[in-house]
Amino acid sequence: MKKILNEPNDYVDEMLDGLCAAHPDVYQRPDDAPRVVVRAGGAIRGKVGIVTGGGSGHLPVFHGYIGQGLLDAAAVGNVFAGPRVNDCLVAMRAADGGAGVLQLYGNYGGDRMNFEMAKEFAELGGMTVASVRIADDVASASPEEKEKRRGVAGLVYAFKLAGAKAEEGAPLAEVASVAERAANACRSIGIALAPCVVPEVGRASFEIANDEMEFGMGIHGEPGIWRGKLKRADELANEMLERLLADMSLTRGERVSVLVNSLGATPLEELYILYRSVRAALSEKGIDVETPLVGRYATSMEMTGASLTLMPLDDESARLLAAPANCPFWNAR
Repeated sequence: MKKILNEPNDYVDEMLDGLCAAHPDVYQRPDDAPRVVVRAGGAIRGKVGIVTGGGSGHLPVFHGYIGQGLLDAAAVGNVFAGPRVNDCLVAMRAADGGAGVLQLYGNYGGDRMNFEMAKEFAELGGMTVASVRIADDVASASPEEKEKRRGVAGLVYAFKLAGAKAEEGAPLAEVASVAERAANACRSIGIALAPCVVPEVGRASFEIANDEMEFGMGIHGEPGIWRGKLKRADELANEMLERLLADMSLTRGERVSVLVNSLGATPLEELYILYRSVRAALSEKGIDVETPLVGRYATSMEMTGASLTLMPLDDESARLLAAPANCPFWNAR
């Protein structure tokens, strides 16, 4: 294992120390909850608070997207491990400005269980809470069992749209509705070329030959659809796109945002090659691309690979996607 760290067990806490020290105008941590990151300045009175959480190792997801027009707090777990119930609850209380709190997180067993428990405790204390889970990974389950799908990079769209709606002063029901529509609309699929190393484990999360790739692998190394020889970028783009479109109802003349996301080690140059192919293929189908996103939006440590997400747009979602936002990982004016 070659990583820039001190002790593996201190990896997450020291990362959070550095994150908050580098951006004190954006991120803070409660003194009694070091695994919770909150919006600097605290909850905004009268605004719906949006809370997420999940394992470390995916930065900017989950705790990176706290800030104006985005999220208000996040509960942080160990690398690839869900946050604790109490941290979820602390994050919710820190985000509560009196207008209710939206839980917005990925569809993973530990995250789901702990956020559901935190919701029960918060409601017993008088907090109004809504909850939306993202399950956008088409490789992880069939359309008939879509409730079993993993939540991956589609979280980014839900964060941005719901965050913009909350910033406008919309009530909890409307903010939750925006998040739910985003969750239901977006679709993602990933490819992996090389594994990552979890610091506490100290070895690669999976093995794969130098000339191989895995199509549909999850962000924690969950098995994909097929493993075989590495394909050309155009072939990969076409297969990824066809898998997504087969699961959607996009037609000629519709609008989408495209997210081409690095899983950690894949450089921007290769992401743009992939985006080039995706955009050309969508154009041939008469589908318009607006507000494309290319970069590191939802990573998996230093895994080599990429994911592709399609987010259909209407007038409201396009407006919310372009609305002002400010954090170190997303700045829109």
